[in-house]
Amino acid sequence: MTIAQERLAKRFDKWDVNGDGVLEPSDFITEAANIATAFGETPDSAKGAQLRDGFIAMFTTLADKAGVGAQGPINRAQFLQAAGEVVDGGAATFNPVLGPVTKGIVALADKNNDGVIDEAEFAAWLKAVGVDEQEGRSAFQQIDTDKSGTLSETELLDAVRQFHTGELHVELLG
Repeated sequence: MTIAQERLAKRFDKWDVNGDGVLEPSDFITEAANIATAFGETPDSAKGAQLRDGFIAMFTTLADKAGVGAQGPINRAQFLQAAGEVVDGGAATFNPVLGPVTKGIVALADKNNDGVIDEAEFAAWLKAVGVDEQEGRSAFQQIDTDKSGTLSETELLDAVRQFHTGELHVELLG
């Protein structure tokens, strides 16, 4: 199994909230709600809804690629195949699918509304998905390649893609 497939399998397990072996829209909505709540937002706030909509769009794309329709469900094999296509296609396929989720995460994490996230905001996001705060701060140092002290949506999206392809070895899954 490739690094990408291992990480996608871990992602499947994380998102299969009820452990029934399939992913459904509700699993993605739950993930978005958990992240929003961890940032002190309600799932139905403007920022929470933005993230939820990004997760729903991602599920819809993956379900379409898996050939199961917009409501799914998507089993593990179907997810690994569909998500693998998204990852393997590089930025051209990955960015349109994960871009809305990344945009929602930045909106939630960006507490000072400057359009970027700093080390503390990044660490707070990773803590929200289950990564130790110190690990999050260390990861930020690796991802902030231009050493500006901030990450734009594009930089964060690139880091998430590089993580899933195995090019980046910092924990982004929790």
